[in-house]
Amino acid sequence: MKKYRCIPCGYIYDPMLGDPDGGVAPGTAFEDLPDSWQCPICFVSKEEFEPIED
Repeated sequence: MKKYRCIPCGYIYDPMLGDPDGGVAPGTAFEDLPDSWQCPICFVSKEEFEPIED
C-alpha cells in the first residue's frame, strides 16, 4: 500500500500504521479512509494529500 504526504504540512499517512488517534486501524489503505478524515496535524482534507514513493 502506498504512503501519502500532506502537501501543506508534510505529515505522512502510512497505511501500515493507520491513524489510531483518528480511529483508523492499521492496514487501512488511504483510498479506504472515510471522506471526512482529516490530516491529524493541520486538519486539511484527503484532497490535500499526494502519493509518495518509498
